[in-house]
Amino acid sequence: MRRVLSHLYLLICVCLAMPDGAAAERFPKLNPETAFREMKVYDAKGSPVRTPAEDWQGAQERVRSDAGWAEWAEARRAEVDAWTAEPRDKAEYVAGWWHDFVRPTDGGFLEWTPEPPKDAPPKVFGGWVFGLRSRNGSYMVEAARLWRLTGDIRYFEWAAGQLDFYSSNYDGWPIQTSKSKSRLMHQSLDDANMLVRFVETARLLEGAVPDTQKPGWTSRRQHWIDALFRPMALLLDETLQRVHNIACWQRSAMAMAAIYTGDNQMWTLAVDGEFGVRRQVRDGITSEYFWLEQSLGYNSYVVSAFLPLFTMAGLSGRLEELRPEAAAVENLMLAPTLIQFDNGKLPTPADTTGISRRAPDLALLASARRVFPTRLGVERARTSRGWDLLLDPLDELAAGSTAAPPPGGSRNLASTRFAMLRKDGWQVFFHYGQIDRSHAQAEALSYEAHFEDIDVTHDAGTVGYGSPLHAGYYTRAWAHNVPVVDGEGQQGWHEGELLLFDNRQATVSARQSQYRPQVQATRTLSIVEGSLVEETQIATADGKSHRLGVILNVQGKATLPDSASGMEKPPFAYWRGARQWTAEGAVEIPAIIGGRQFRIRMEGAGKLRMIHAVVPDAPPNSREAIYAETEGTAAEFRVMWIPE
Repeated sequence: MRRVLSHLYLLICVCLAMPDGAAAERFPKLNPETAFREMKVYDAKGSPVRTPAEDWQGAQERVRSDAGWAEWAEARRAEVDAWTAEPRDKAEYVAGWWHDFVRPTDGGFLEWTPEPPKDAPPKVFGGWVFGLRSRNGSYMVEAARLWRLTGDIRYFEWAAGQLDFYSSNYDGWPIQTSKSKSRLMHQSLDDANMLVRFVETARLLEGAVPDTQKPGWTSRRQHWIDALFRPMALLLDETLQRVHNIACWQRSAMAMAAIYTGDNQMWTLAVDGEFGVRRQVRDGITSEYFWLEQSLGYNSYVVSAFLPLFTMAGLSGRLEELRPEAAAVENLMLAPTLIQFDNGKLPTPADTTGISRRAPDLALLASARRVFPTRLGVERARTSRGWDLLLDPLDELAAGSTAAPPPGGSRNLASTRFAMLRKDGWQVFFHYGQIDRSHAQAEALSYEAHFEDIDVTHDAGTVGYGSPLHAGYYTRAWAHNVPVVDGEGQQGWHEGELLLFDNRQATVSARQSQYRPQVQATRTLSIVEGSLVEETQIATADGKSHRLGVILNVQGKATLPDSASGMEKPPFAYWRGARQWTAEGAVEIPAIIGGRQFRIRMEGAGKLRMIHAVVPDAPPNSREAIYAETEGTAAEFRVMWIPE
């Protein structure tokens, strides 16, 4: 009966899911196969999307004949043996949210260990369960691979036994709804990740699963399908009916389950449904090949979401059905090179955690090269051993010379609402608008800047979402270089309006007409005679006087005037050691940044109230911030970063 109802549900959903094919494409993507051409490896038919191979017989021979591969395989066995030596997951465990597994002091993530934490708050313990369950799922895939490689029945029995465990207990875990509907984990994203691992485990065990009979089972394999794969897939489709990075994981997992089960109705729902794979790619990837939520981590994350699907589709003979989508997804890996700083580091728009992301992401390029062979990825894959290289060698991929990222230069990425200025040693990233509310922070019109190899000012990203510092500091205006009105920054999210972009003059200007209710903010960034110049105008329309200001975050040490005095209460949360002074006209503040002397020149009409404080940076670091404020219905500020 449950199978009949499931099929009926899918049929209804497919009928109701009417793709909006007639609608104008929000982000036109012309010839995605040829974008970043100099970085890709093309096949004989001229396609950059490759059908992956999986050669288990060849893998066994390589391990027998190559001492290096034999040593690698033995290390994999030792790690899996250690994990599987004792029971791990328990039916009484209820998974929590990974973002709650954080330190209460600064929001940084705790170190996960296999031992359950003692006397931990429920949310922290739930985060630990997430870590346990997700690792257990990964080891299931590893064990299934070792079964295929070695024929050791222990690995088959453990991996299949874990599928039995999750299938038999799935209905017993409560449906959690605080983030989105999920049962095995705390949110649908994590359920989708687990379903990907479950399906991959079952696929690897395929052909060797004994037809075990137990009360209520039709067969062992069918029990996995009926009690785990299908209900997980159907639950995934009940949430995130929108374009979103999590929806990519959900639809990808559903499509993989459809391939394994042979369920064409589920495939249609996952791929061609209203918010299926095709819609996610069409409306989620901008014309410059950035993910619309703007956090650069999601470029890689969406690739990671679709890569298992494209791999399984290729191994199952269905990749051709997804080739146009795959061609666009590949470019997500390469687009961040357009806005990298000269030292390879990337800006941190939206709520990326951590500030160490670099472009190109060589590890991602290497892991994706079975489907998305790139010159850099192929070369990187040659340097380390792993399952992908063992099963799908690189011999037939002649990478040729290693291709460099696209040449640097000023550029405007119009549909993504990013701009990059380069001149006289300066590299300035400008985030002038947002294109989706998801993961947006109060940072429109913020900028990040490097001078030569010096990080002058950056966006600190954010911390674990469960930390109070996430909502109370890192997402707020005072963590960014932005205009401020009565102590508040941008309200809501807006695309903004590009007013000017001049590549030769290294100038960009943009306006946020709805920065806040009845507040318009305009900012122009220019590189002039070796200095970075920021010009900001704030205009209010309610006829009242307001406190109007701008914030600068400094990756160095500023020298304050003797007139600066301590404040009893800083102007913003989590600012400490605040000191203030007043000034007329221009203010010059010497600062040592990256070992080099700079002058920060700030000026505005009338008297300025100046405040300096030590503020949080990406944990566990801190940095300094400078705030200039005046009063009125409108204000103009001019800031210059002048390297000595």
